[in-house]
Amino acid sequence: MSVKVESFTQQINPPHSPKEVLPTMYDLPSEDPEEPGLPDQFHLLQAQLCSATFRPPHYPSNRTFVASDLNLYYDPLHPTWYKRPDWFAVLGVSRFYQEQELRLSYVNWQEGIRPTVAIEFLSPSTRAEDLGETERNRKPPTKWEVYEQILAIPYYIIFDRLTNELQAFQLDGIHYRKLELTQKRIWLPDLQLGLGLWQGKYEERERKWLRWYDSEGKWILTDAERESQRAEQESQRAEQESQRAERLAQRLREAGIDPDEIE
Repeated sequence: MSVKVESFTQQINPPHSPKEVLPTMYDLPSEDPEEPGLPDQFHLLQAQLCSATFRPPHYPSNRTFVASDLNLYYDPLHPTWYKRPDWFAVLGVSRFYQEQELRLSYVNWQEGIRPTVAIEFLSPSTRAEDLGETERNRKPPTKWEVYEQILAIPYYIIFDRLTNELQAFQLDGIHYRKLELTQKRIWLPDLQLGLGLWQGKYEERERKWLRWYDSEGKWILTDAERESQRAEQESQRAEQESQRAERLAQRLREAGIDPDEIE
């Protein structure tokens, strides 16, 4: 479906709200059919882990939206321009479009809240643009320009899975400032969360993964990990109870009492 930009950018006095005259999520698709390929398996799994462990303490889950490889529309003067972060999060917005629909895309002028953090997983085809090394001041603007200058996303994270290099940038005024990492971890005060490299097995693959941690420095568990931990704790409690019962039975035998005869 093509969008006629002219009809959306026509000047009127007084101007209407962008929510009234510009395209919405239903008008702007989530995927360009002419773009080749889909993310590789690492991109998919790493994004899943980021989503599964992203639990900002001051925002309930229904007021946090996370997405991966979803079109992010940013310029009301050019409503068909978009970027597609490998992963991004928005705080203070409903998980669902207008509180009820699964999103087809994220339209910044419609939602009214910009992302708080964007993450890119480097790949050979996108490396230069992700790192801000491509020519700027072009149309449409580069990914770096959109994140830094147009949307002013507070945090921009870059992870290279081939070298396990993690880079983090925080908006300082109108430009990104590179942050110093401690043991390949970075604390993001606006989120009250940290992001770091965790060595472990996820979806049966052992490697270094990017995941979130809490204010105590503990890795945030996925739902599956929490359930596994709960089951392990239940098993341990059952084992402790069994051992306690056996010790009691042994003391009764030593006292000449058959525990099996006690009602």
